[in-house]
Formats: sequence, C-alpha cells, structure tokens
Amino acid sequence: MFQITSIFGGEGHKVHKVFVIALLLSISITVCAEEAPQNRFITLGTAGGPVASAERSQPANALVVNENLYLVDAGDGVAGQLSKAGFLLQDVDGLFISHNHFDHTGGVLAVLGLRAQVNTTNTLEVYGPPGTRTFIDGLLKSMDPAMKAAYGMPGPPWQANIEVIELSHGATVELEGLVVMVAENSHFLIPEDSDLPEKAKSLSFRFDLENRSIVYTGDTGPSEAVVELAKDADLLVIEMMDIDAVLAGVRNVFPNIPQHQFDGLEWHLRAHHLLPQQVAEIAANAGVSQVVVTHMAPSITDDEMAGHYKDEITRTFDGQIVIANDLDSF
Repeated sequence: MFQITSIFGGEGHKVHKVFVIALLLSISITVCAEEAPQNRFITLGTAGGPVASAERSQPANALVVNENLYLVDAGDGVAGQLSKAGFLLQDVDGLFISHNHFDHTGGVLAVLGLRAQVNTTNTLEVYGPPGTRTFIDGLLKSMDPAMKAAYGMPGPPWQANIEVIELSHGATVELEGLVVMVAENSHFLIPEDSDLPEKAKSLSFRFDLENRSIVYTGDTGPSEAVVELAKDADLLVIEMMDIDAVLAGVRNVFPNIPQHQFDGLEWHLRAHHLLPQQVAEIAANAGVSQVVVTHMAPSITDDEMAGHYKDEITRTFDGQIVIANDLDSF
C-alpha cells in the first residue's frame, strides 16, 4: 500500500490520476520475495578514492535498523546505488559522515537536492566531524535557485529539512534501536615535527544494535582508538590499501613527479591508510568476529586479486574475512 502526496504545493493544484500513475511508473521499486533481515549493513560503494573507478562506485554504505535507514558516507553515485539496493532516497532517516573528503561526500548534494525535489518532509539528520555544518550549509546555499524555482508553479518553495549534528571523540548518539559511539582516528594525523595543529578530524563509528555490533572505520591509518572502539564487535568494516601498488601506479602515470611530492604522497598513504597486515592487526587486537574490507586501492578486479589480500590478512587474523563488492549485504 502506497500513500501518495502531491509534489506540488498550494491550493487548487491537484495531481491528475494519469500523472500519478506515470510518476509511479517512473520510480523503480524493488519488491522482495522474502522479508529482509531486521538489520543489515550494505556496502553501496567499495572503491578506494579519490579517483573514480569503472568497476566500483565511490565509498558509501547503508545501515538498515528495523524500519530506519541510515547512510554511512555518501560518495558520488550514492543515490543510484541506493536504488539498486531497493531503497528510495526519501526513505533515508540519517547520514553519518566519517570525514570531509570528496570521495566520501560527493553524493551528498544529490541526497539533499533530490529530497527537496520530491518534497520529502521528514527531517534528515546529518552527523559528522567538525566542519560538517559548514559543508552542509554551503550545499544548501548552492541549492537556493532550484528550491525557489521548484516546478515553476505557484506554491511554496522546496524545503531541504536538514539538521546537522557535529560529533567529536567519545560522543554517543542514541537512536531508535541503535546506539552510536564515536572515535577520532588517525586519517588526518600531522607529522610530529611539524608543530602544527591538525586541520581536520576523521571519525570512526560503532553501531550497537539489539543483536550485534558493527564498526565502520572510514579512512584511517593505524589507530589504537579504532582498536578500542571495535573491541569484541561482530563486524568490522574497514578500509585497505596496497600502498606499494598505488605508488607504482603513480610512478607509471607521472614518471616525472618531483621527488619531494612523491615522498610527501608516500608519507600520507602510510600514515593515513591501512595495509592488509595492519587491517589484520586491528581486527585481531580488537577481537572482532568478521572483517569486511572496503575502500580498496588499487581496485580489486578479480577473485585471484581478492584471494591474495585475504591470504595476507589471514596470517594474523583468524576470523571471517570478506573482500566486499558493491551492494553486498551483511
């Protein structure tokens, strides 16, 4: 049973029955033969950013808790990936942003804009690190002309209905059937000898549900805070990078890159991301039951490549290991 609300505001603008039927036919709705689990974590996009991949979508995830749907990061293409997973964009109740890098946030404008365009009335709560409010305010400002124009008919302008909650290390968020704990990780670690403050914060999230716990790292380097956050979790969704392979690719594409730039890039990758062995160490030290590897660079293109990385992780971690694909569900 669907309840249809006119997308046009104002008195005297009733939607014709034929238009309603056409609108419904234009929306792809997935009907599941079997009842879906009460909670799921779906890897909507598993590419390692920031470069776009032909094989995988940008980093994004969906967390389903009973009747509620949350996005966990929202890289470019997230609206389409949600549709492939069987959800409507207006079903999203909240968005958790791990950090403000474009490969994790490039799809947020589409989320906000399309919500306004289909006249979604529920409030979307956006949780993220310091700087998230400035980011969202900027996107909403960029939407002003479209929201005022609406469909070019009399009636009120579109509304975005957004509430931003900035989080820091140690914060806890209580939602229906869900408790979220927050830890700051090492993705924006500054060199110790720089004498400079960190420019930004990157967060990892622990989602404690009624029947299990799920930890999502986002981008991070080695981090004791992540280990503590993930203690005895059922599921650890974690980033991974083959740094030597990535650096070799950079050398191949940019053979004349100045050495100081190359050295700076290598420092960044080794300090701010995780090798397969480091993924295994975090998982083993935290005592998690299952590891789901996502945000992989270089992009994993076949079973042999995936098997190689699983073997590396297995040397230290003896739990379940999954190299995730787009739209996998856990």
